[in-house]
Amino acid sequence: MLHRIAGLAIAAPRRVLAVTALLMILAGLFALPVTKSLSAGGFQDPAAESARAAQLLTDKFGRSDIQLIFVVTAPDGVQGRAARAAGTEIAQLLDNEPHATAVISAWTAPSPAAGNLVSLDAKSGLVVAGIAGGEQLAPARAQAITDAVTESVQRRHPDVTVQAGGSAMVFAQINSQTGRDVLLMEAIAIPISFVVLVWVFGGLLAAALPVMVGGLAIVGSLAILRLIASVTDVSIFALNLATALGLALAIDYTLLIVSRYRDEMAAGAHREQALVQTMLTAGRTVVFSATTVALSLAAMVLFPMYFLKSFAYAGIATVALCAVAALVVTPAVIVLLGARLDTWDVRRGIRRLRGRGEPAPIPVRQRFWYRWTVSVMRRALPVGLAGSAVLIVAGLPFLGITWGFPDDRVLPQSASAHQVGDRIREGFTDDSATAVTIVIPDAAGVAPLEIEQYAARLSTVVDVGAVSAPTGSFVDGTKIGAPVAAAGNADGSAFLTVTSEAPLFSAASEAQLDRLHEVATPGGRLVEFTGMAQVNRDSVAAITSRVPVVLAVIALVTFALLFLLTGSLLLPFKALVMNVLSLTAAFGALVWIFQEGHLGAFGTTPTGTLVATMPILLFCIAFGLSMDYEVFLIARIREYWLASGRTLADNHESVALGLAHTGRVITAAALVMSISFAALIASQVSFMRMFGVGLTLAILVDATLVRLVLVPAFMRVMGRWNWWAPEPLARLHRRIAISELVPRAKVAAHGPGENFPARQPNQSPPGAE
Repeated sequence: MLHRIAGLAIAAPRRVLAVTALLMILAGLFALPVTKSLSAGGFQDPAAESARAAQLLTDKFGRSDIQLIFVVTAPDGVQGRAARAAGTEIAQLLDNEPHATAVISAWTAPSPAAGNLVSLDAKSGLVVAGIAGGEQLAPARAQAITDAVTESVQRRHPDVTVQAGGSAMVFAQINSQTGRDVLLMEAIAIPISFVVLVWVFGGLLAAALPVMVGGLAIVGSLAILRLIASVTDVSIFALNLATALGLALAIDYTLLIVSRYRDEMAAGAHREQALVQTMLTAGRTVVFSATTVALSLAAMVLFPMYFLKSFAYAGIATVALCAVAALVVTPAVIVLLGARLDTWDVRRGIRRLRGRGEPAPIPVRQRFWYRWTVSVMRRALPVGLAGSAVLIVAGLPFLGITWGFPDDRVLPQSASAHQVGDRIREGFTDDSATAVTIVIPDAAGVAPLEIEQYAARLSTVVDVGAVSAPTGSFVDGTKIGAPVAAAGNADGSAFLTVTSEAPLFSAASEAQLDRLHEVATPGGRLVEFTGMAQVNRDSVAAITSRVPVVLAVIALVTFALLFLLTGSLLLPFKALVMNVLSLTAAFGALVWIFQEGHLGAFGTTPTGTLVATMPILLFCIAFGLSMDYEVFLIARIREYWLASGRTLADNHESVALGLAHTGRVITAAALVMSISFAALIASQVSFMRMFGVGLTLAILVDATLVRLVLVPAFMRVMGRWNWWAPEPLARLHRRIAISELVPRAKVAAHGPGENFPARQPNQSPPGAE
């Protein structure tokens, strides 16, 4: 296959590039309105208890769990004429909105509910409404309502301040903020990456190649996301991954191909032969790498939340398109440009300005990476143990992780939804985010007295402020008022609202939730809970219950692919261990910075928790990218091993030669990839900033400490056992190994001692080794 692709590039490079450009234009036109098809939610398990209860509230009571909250503040207080007029007008406008449900305000609600909607300083009051349409439609509807309400009220009541918040505005502002963040990320990453690429690739034309490949992959991925969004929910945050990953992998793959092509040319091959050999070696590595990364990302479809599924969709599409674009476009550009590939070499121009000539070729054994690898292998055991200890210690903070659900604090403090959330948490006695709603799906035949007794029992649970039932409100088991809007009974179902004084996501909140579940239900009927505390519990349970299966799938797929590549049992096992080690530092840093608030939480608002979806998302993506570099390195080492006499000394020499030829590529690729993901730190949505920090750290640690220190140390200690497999598996590998069948692989001589006897690239070492 790769031989045919090279032949097509040689025969018709202009035709290949013309077809590619046409496809890119068509994909770009289709992808242009993609943000309108995506959603900002997807953190909940749709099959969980909390989701079922929320759906029943919507279906039978017309109550949406997506709220729009207005805070009305006036200098003369809530009961002043201006505040009352503005608040009443907002409530009336919402009552007339077809998509607004269960409207309640500090000026229209009956007592005691009205008191809970007034701030402690009596200067602010709330207007609360549910917005129908779910995560897909509610944010846009909330934004339209907010624009109309604030424009009208602020014009008629200039002395009153009105701010909009609630989950509906959180989603709306995340949508708009993410669109701006993607543009900002591209504006940061592409110019900086291009500057680095000019230096790494040695020319403006060569540096433009990975940017073109990345652009193809990104545009194609966005088109695929819009197509998928037409049949299922897709998270808007998948745009960030598609953009960062597309540029990063495009650079990885094109750098690998161009570097190998230059190696072949330097070894004396003519252009067509060099290109074919490059595609059969580096091209094969790209196929293996892309397959491994894509399958690692595909494991996220096993989770029920569409937030994680969306990253799987975006990741698979981006990786596949990057690989295809790199394998098709890169050889066509190489053929079309020919010797001009290395024109406009900035480094050459700088040398001329400084009066220096062209540097003489450096023999491989005098190169930095060869000497570095030999030095590491001389001290393999102490260096390996010290490096592993550093990563384990760096990961210790992860043991203290606390899971939480994203709320308005993921937005910057300048966002109105964040300001409204802070105002409610700090200035009101009742925070609706801490409330627990209990639904009785089948309440037919249950006497009102039994529901009263149930509400009275619930009100005695520790940290419960009050319970609103269809028959009235209860505090400490005592009925204190008439039925309120926070409870209902309709169509054979009923619901109650429990206000909580326990801080959300705390141990007290978890204990309270347990006790509420233990309270005997009316008539022994089934009840289901919803509310932020229950949603968080269900989401964490949905993730943790599937983590073992996801990790097993990733491990098995990775092990199988690396076995096909290497024919070894120990190298795939080593890769799994090293990849996990490389992630420990990133996980520890996330807890230390974003949960505990060190380093100013990188400009975010620390809540004492981490979003449960982020560590598993980071693991799947970073694990796949770590395998990217593993394949780059091991594939080259194996080439030298297969061409050697396969002695213990040959093992050490193969490792040193493999790193000598890929160390610069891996380091340069990691540097540019880290720039792509570091651009995510510019995101104003806190968990995407956390995602950027985690991925950047994971990539840098993997490409430096792991690939350049721990891997050679491990392979030095294991010696010839690196390439061992039981004879039955060795025979299996000889039969099914994925390899291009060529007459004889050309292993070029780059220095004394490198001319190993040539062997077939798919030939496995004898089972005895």
